Amino acid sequence: MKVAIIDCFDSFSYNLLQIVGSLGADPVVIQPDEPLAAVTAEEPDRIILSPGPGRPGDLDLPLAVLLEYVKKVPVLGVCLGHQAICSFFGGRIIHAPRPVHGEVSAISHDGCGIYREMPNPLAAVRYHSLIIDSSTLPAELVITAYSLDDHLPMGIRHRSFPLEGVQFHPESFGTGIGTHLVAAFLKRSVAA
Repeated sequence: MKVAIIDCFDSFSYNLLQIVGSLGADPVVIQPDEPLAAVTAEEPDRIILSPGPGRPGDLDLPLAVLLEYVKKVPVLGVCLGHQAICSFFGGRIIHAPRPVHGEVSAISHDGCGIYREMPNPLAAVRYHSLIIDSSTLPAELVITAYSLDDHLPMGIRHRSFPLEGVQFHPESFGTGIGTHLVAAFLKRSVAA
């Protein structure tokens, strides 16, 4: 299985590369300043939009990838990638009530999609100063996870397309079940 990891200029992208490879998939990292053709040439079976600095609109490739692949290839957005999915469908990204960097939070989830067979709540590491504005969440997206400490949205899923996003970092060593979440994403079918 070929997994394209869109690196949004973040070192955590290489943690994702390592996890995906350890699960037996064939990961390839694509820089966000490369053209969409670089992704298309890889013929990915799965796509991961990585974390990174800034806002979703700062980089063209993640949004171009969503435009091209939204209906045909499962996509997982992590942190900035999660925000890109929300933004792509018309949701707003706002400043979090407080920046959260390197903190572990208890995350309550819906038990579906990538969360099937995961502990609830699960412990996950957060690094972010921006968050999706749940009041502007498009009807196509559903919130799938919340942080229990500050009640902020930590996960989204598209109602029809194979898209999931997480605000937290499954690739961080502090997120003990992170590899299991990525494995659940890799097992996801287009019809799921």
